[in-house]
Amino acid sequence: MAGFIAEIVAVMLSLDHLAVDLVVASRHPAVTKIMNSVTGLGSATAAAVIVGLFYLADWYEETATAVVALSITGVVVATLMALVQRPFPPDPVCVTRGSEMIAHSFPSGHAAGVTVLGLVAARSERLPVVPAAVLAALIAVSRLYLGTHYLSDTLVGVGIGAAAVWITTRWLADGTRRVESVLRTQRGGDQ
Repeated sequence: MAGFIAEIVAVMLSLDHLAVDLVVASRHPAVTKIMNSVTGLGSATAAAVIVGLFYLADWYEETATAVVALSITGVVVATLMALVQRPFPPDPVCVTRGSEMIAHSFPSGHAAGVTVLGLVAARSERLPVVPAAVLAALIAVSRLYLGTHYLSDTLVGVGIGAAAVWITTRWLADGTRRVESVLRTQRGGDQ
């Protein structure tokens, strides 16, 4: 089993380095400027603003799902960064040194967060899913393009975000069913 895992890791690292080489070779100043602008929309601050807007718009289900799922991703990403301590890719455009919040490249917190917001939009009847999905994908790609994450960092970040939304929606649905059951029981007892 250990040999199989070692082979998977070797393939992953090989793909990571191939992706970095392709990105570095294809960078263009105009695209770099766009990616630098877009990547900030995946920050924790931007997520807090977006969730605040959900709340102000009275989109309580979207707010609850986003808050719980983003909390899960924050804990998982920070824990994995501390455990794995993977160095950043070579030749970054975006300098991340000096920040206590971002210590290592694995996994991508930006990719996890924007995946949460994109999937919340996909589940919502009020939010525009296509623009949210395009923006989420662009932000995730910007992390690779700017050299702050390897391909696997970004893909694992997307997986963490998707898993957090899946867990959150199950947990909130279970809680809603319990509350509805209690309310039905109380109404039945009052009659």
